[in-house]
Amino acid sequence: MGLKMTKNLPLIVILGSTGTGKTKLSLELAKKFGGEIIGADSMQIYRQLDIASAKATKEEQLIAPHHMIDILEPHEKFTVLEYRNKAIPIIENLLTNNKLPIIVGGTNYYIESLLWKILVHDINEKVEKNVLLLPLNYYELSSEELHQKLATVDTTMARRLHPSNKRKIIRSLEVYYSKGRRHSDIIDEQQSTKGGSKSGGGLRYNNACILWMRCDQDILNKRLNDRVDNMISQGLLDELSYFHKLYNEQRIKQNRTADYTKGIFQSIGFKEFHDYLILTEDEKASETGQKILRESVDRLKLVTRRYARKQIKWTVNRFLGRTDREVPPIFGLDTSDVSNWNSDVSEPAVKIVNSFITGDPCDIQPLPKGDVISVSNATDDTFTCEVCNRVFVGDKQWQVHLNSNKHKKIKNKKSMLKEQSVS
Repeated sequence: MGLKMTKNLPLIVILGSTGTGKTKLSLELAKKFGGEIIGADSMQIYRQLDIASAKATKEEQLIAPHHMIDILEPHEKFTVLEYRNKAIPIIENLLTNNKLPIIVGGTNYYIESLLWKILVHDINEKVEKNVLLLPLNYYELSSEELHQKLATVDTTMARRLHPSNKRKIIRSLEVYYSKGRRHSDIIDEQQSTKGGSKSGGGLRYNNACILWMRCDQDILNKRLNDRVDNMISQGLLDELSYFHKLYNEQRIKQNRTADYTKGIFQSIGFKEFHDYLILTEDEKASETGQKILRESVDRLKLVTRRYARKQIKWTVNRFLGRTDREVPPIFGLDTSDVSNWNSDVSEPAVKIVNSFITGDPCDIQPLPKGDVISVSNATDDTFTCEVCNRVFVGDKQWQVHLNSNKHKKIKNKKSMLKEQSVS
């Protein structure tokens, strides 16, 4: 490379919403600095469905070694804990061998698990797959009943979780039964460690750099719409139809619903095209079939735009908005004008990464923190509205409810009825 290297080679993270050019930049940086790419995308870890998950092409993957891509079969479950446990050794091995690790992807909770010590299970703990951690009858209980069970063993955690949030309630109970400790105590312990915050434990790497790919929202919306059209022209329908026949067609023949909750079938694309995929070939070619196809394409565009906004919100809230949290320097790169890619994205990124590698000063400044103040849900508490007979978790949601017109209307109506009954 011809560069002066520091003893502490940095960890480079490229994040941003879908459609901002993360893959392109990762390939450029890997080629420039001899780095290797580690995927952080919860759908690209699965084999096949290359178009739907927007993977780097086979030709692009030859430019630099890629890790954490195409490692699972479509039906396999994969948790963030399993992701962290597979990715961290790859990062450590690259750093040991003086190779630049480049994390790239849009699954931000994957990225968080690498940057911060936030998971309750240690990296050396064995992950038991397909093992029931709770008493068998627990999994048959309602969300409210499980919440009551949690309240008896971990009152603090129960107050942080809404009674209808069954997934998180089960998770807290599993932590208690598998580790013999209250989930809330483990979180408190993480927060009290060096560098800890209300979001959890401290940073794992002291020399990390985040490159945030940003884009004007209107331009991004159009880009994402065009991207869906390009995916269709590249063969998305054939790809989805093949997988539908392989995994869901038999379920439907047996009068079971198609399952879009596990593995790669959670990916954006399947649910949106379900009504079209279940049609016969003649029905697909009919006027009605083509109408369903257009509606499916429109739904895909809608959920893709919505997902992009969600990714942006996550970055703003959890990376820039947590003022008590140690966060690696975040550098914004504007991808709005692709004709200015070199000057707006590629050249600044190379300059930033080079400064982290060599230790030399850089005239590009990271983004400031705190424009939007975000509070971790570790501080959440439960509030019950006796007027509306509803439960809220978190002071923000509670205040929004109290100031809502619906709450005020019900409160006034009940007050009037009470006055009438007295008179």
